[in-house]
Amino acid sequence: MWTTSVVVLALFCIGTATSYQIGLGRADVTGPSVEIAFMGYAQLNQRGHGIHTRLYARTFIVEDELKNRVCFVSVDAGMISHAVKRNVIRELQKKFGTIYRYDNVMISGTHTHSGPAGFHMFVLYDLTALGFVPETFYALVKGITQSIINAHNNMNEGRIFLSETDIYDANINRSPMSYNNNPEQEKAQYKDNTDKKLIQLRFMDKLNKNVMGAFNWFAVHPTSMNNTNKFISSDNVGYASILLEQEYNKDSLVGKGSFVGAFCSANLGDVSPNIMGPKCAISGLPCDPLTSACPNKDICFASGPGRDMMESTKIIGTRIYRGASKLLSTRVGREIIGPVKFIHQFVDMPKQAGVYFNPKLKRAENYTGCLPAMGYSFAAGTTDGPGAFDFQQGTVSDNDFWNTVRDFIAEPTQWDKQCHGTKPILLATGRAVYPYHWQPTVVPLQLLSIGDVLMFGLPGEFTTMAGRRLRSEIQLFSKSRNNEFQSILCGLSNIYTSYVTTPEEYDIQRYEGASTIFGPHTLTIYINRFIKLLDAMMRDKTIDPGPMPINQDTKQISLVTKVYYDGYAIGSGFGYVINQPKRSYRRGDLVSVSFVAGNPRNNLMTDSSYFYVERIVNDEWMIVATDANWETKFKWTRISMILGRSEIEFLWDIPETALSGEYRIRHRGYYAYILGGVYPYQGSTNHFIIQ
Repeated sequence: MWTTSVVVLALFCIGTATSYQIGLGRADVTGPSVEIAFMGYAQLNQRGHGIHTRLYARTFIVEDELKNRVCFVSVDAGMISHAVKRNVIRELQKKFGTIYRYDNVMISGTHTHSGPAGFHMFVLYDLTALGFVPETFYALVKGITQSIINAHNNMNEGRIFLSETDIYDANINRSPMSYNNNPEQEKAQYKDNTDKKLIQLRFMDKLNKNVMGAFNWFAVHPTSMNNTNKFISSDNVGYASILLEQEYNKDSLVGKGSFVGAFCSANLGDVSPNIMGPKCAISGLPCDPLTSACPNKDICFASGPGRDMMESTKIIGTRIYRGASKLLSTRVGREIIGPVKFIHQFVDMPKQAGVYFNPKLKRAENYTGCLPAMGYSFAAGTTDGPGAFDFQQGTVSDNDFWNTVRDFIAEPTQWDKQCHGTKPILLATGRAVYPYHWQPTVVPLQLLSIGDVLMFGLPGEFTTMAGRRLRSEIQLFSKSRNNEFQSILCGLSNIYTSYVTTPEEYDIQRYEGASTIFGPHTLTIYINRFIKLLDAMMRDKTIDPGPMPINQDTKQISLVTKVYYDGYAIGSGFGYVINQPKRSYRRGDLVSVSFVAGNPRNNLMTDSSYFYVERIVNDEWMIVATDANWETKFKWTRISMILGRSEIEFLWDIPETALSGEYRIRHRGYYAYILGGVYPYQGSTNHFIIQ
């Protein structure tokens, strides 16, 4: 009797909600695939010229018996801006009232560096896109909203399981000198200098027979596709999603089917997929471990494990997928039970202050948040994507020439310089307000909990040790309150504020430290605020929502030219086939065809495709692949700016699974008429045989 009472009391303490309503959804968020710069490497010349894989938003919704509901979305995007989330919430509230709000919806970017830019509404992050790009912004808003609507409409009773596995051949630390500056006692707690653990939430039906979906968190940068790539791509984690969804959505096209499989970002700040490591590109010599410099102005660049970026993307994505697939097939792990909770607060970072115990100096120190600023090493880039000019990582001194350039934009005060410590300020972004604010100062922090699973909405790229320290401090606090949580770090959520390092890593001033915008104690502030949020959530305490981030909608500038008109040569027309396929192919061959085309920006073909590979079955053409497939890609080329002429080339690597038969390639698009309006067209190739 005593034992039974204890069990009942324990269940009451952790919450008795064991029945969940679960919804999963997916929707296309692919933005403009041509003429728009990509978000991630900040390269002006990295502008899209086609699609390799489409981009998707993947959502799960969980509601407990008390009608408490949380919604998590993982998006194939560089990150998420506050403006995007704000507009998503607006659209949802038009349809559902106040069911979905800032506090119970978390939106996280996978951090692919091969998606279109221009959606932040802050100068620094939209600069290389030549300002705000409405096509990118509204594709994200529309797609994320639709993904949530799809999940909302698919709510059914189900169960949730958590499992873990280690993946040892898919990531390395790209700033080991920074990592090694952390306290020895702290480093000794971990075997590796990156997190190797993949965490999976498995969603099952109520009978635990059919799997509905799986969301996986693994720390790795989606930078297998390097800064020379100009195809829209979801990169390594996106390829892992394609593989997992194709495994469970048998006979469905990519992006279709009821099973939803997401690979979400975690504490990936200093984590690279280029596991062959950095080398000097020409000489092959090792790069300097601190500065990543090479002799004779050679470039330090990381790559691998494949022969090129496509193969590397496929290898890393496959390794991550296999870990997740094995967890799903073996059905290992424990069931999650307990109530659903959530909490959210906007925090004005420069106004935060407190006391920090310095473990190296073994003394307490006062700290404060700083106005945003970027250091010199920010301009050096990383070994995944080197920067420009003569900047080097690890720079802790300034330069008169670059200071003059900096001061022309916005001059930092003496207080700014002191606040940022070892960081020499290259861009005083917190002081820059022309033509509008360059970086945010108000940051949303958010926690979602499902039973003992605690999900952190991280507003930037936390390094390996920054994430570990946050988890450790949260665990210490929760244990002091007689609770234990399984922490899941959801990177690049709700807003983007660049990087977050530990104070010790910050002192080294490699790229990640130079990009930690609120100063050396950015992480310290986040840990303290998350602990306060967790305390309030555990006690069901209402908190001040905090100040809303600045609204800059009316100040947006875009230098991206619109599509005025499209044209074609006499004797052809839109959809006219320029290069026909050969009469026959074998599996493993490459099919290449080209068409007279309109600009793909005329219509994003959301949840559709610019190209279809079709096979004739019983006198009907059946679609076997689209522009979302890994095996396909298309490249758009402007032939004449004045005449508005362009061509589009479609490539299909015939997979070994392709059936023998008669095939064709069909192209759909839209053209802009010179006198106004946008109109559809299509064209099809000659038939060809796969033997």
